[in-house]
Order: sequence, then structure tokens, then C-alpha cells
Amino acid sequence: MVRGKTQMKRIENDTSRQVTFSKRRNGLLKKAFELSVLCDAEVALIIFSPRGKLYEFSSSSLSKTIEKYQKRAKDMGAKTAEISMQHSKGDTLDMEKKIEHFEISRRRLLGEGLDSCSVEELQQTENQLERSLTKIRARKNHLIREHIERLKAEERKLLEEKRKLLQEIECGKGLTPVSSEPPREEIRAESMDVETELFIGPPKR
Repeated sequence: MVRGKTQMKRIENDTSRQVTFSKRRNGLLKKAFELSVLCDAEVALIIFSPRGKLYEFSSSSLSKTIEKYQKRAKDMGAKTAEISMQHSKGDTLDMEKKIEHFEISRRRLLGEGLDSCSVEELQQTENQLERSLTKIRARKNHLIREHIERLKAEERKLLEEKRKLLQEIECGKGLTPVSSEPPREEIRAESMDVETELFIGPPKR
């Protein structure tokens, strides 16, 4: 008969949980004993039941095994701390080197400390400056174009407002458009008042 796969979660039924604990505990103690005998290994096992009852197994002396474990754990902790400290020192040295390199580069970009530079180093510094200037000019031109576009938009807005104001002055508020030509009625009146020397008859002497 094939056994089903046991789901790894807490058994809710108290009786089933106690039965399972007893079976698994005995099996674990048996495996610890077999491992110590077959492989000549120093094995120590400590089990506390849900109610706090102690079950233990030791192939030699439990206290000596625990003491040995604590000493080994302490040594491992010290070794881990030493390795961590070495890594920290290495990281600090790497950071100091990077800071020193950045400081040298900064001084060279400012034109300082160039006496000890080789031709290749000076060429690299020059190339870096040219790249920086190219980026700076591109950014500056972009900002200038944006400013010009804003000014043009403002100019268009002002011209539109001026046009609307002129239309309101000429056509709004009940006023007639201003014209430089006189009314046609005045033209007719002036034409009727004009004197002429033309007459019928012989010319005057």
C-alpha cells in the first residue's frame, strides 16, 4: 500500500498530534543511535514535547557534547567576525583609493597638479574636458531655444491682445470706424457751391 504524502502543517487534532509526536520521536532517537554506532559519530539529541517534557540522547556525554558545540560555535563566530572585518577593511581601502582617484581627476580638470602628468594623461584630461564642454553647450543651447520659444509665444499673445483692443476701440462701445475720407453728402454740397466762369454769349473784353 502506497503511503500518501504528509502535508507539513500543524496537526489540529490533539490525539493525532500526540500519536504522531510519539512515533516520530522514537524514530528520531533510533536514527540518532544508528548514526552514532554505524559512523562512529558523536551525536547529541534534545527533544522537548509540547508539554515541556525532555527527551534526550547522547552517544557520549551530553554536557561535553554541548560544551564542544558551544566552543566550536564561538570559534566560528570569531572567525566570521574576522572575515567580516577583513572585508570591511578591504572595502574601506577601495573607497579611499576611489576618493583619491576622484580628487586627482578633479584637480586635473581644474588645471592643477599637471606637472606630474604624462602626455597620455594630459590627452585623457583634454578629451574629458571636451566631452564635458560639448554636453554643457548642448544643454545651454537647449535652454536658450526654450527661452526664445517662450518669448515668441508671449509676443504672439501680446500682438493678439493688441489686435483685439484696436477692434474694440474702432468698432466697440457704439463708435463708428474712423475714416480719413469725408462723407459723400459733404462732397455733393461742395460740388454745388463751386463757382464757374462759363456762360453763354460772346466773350468779355
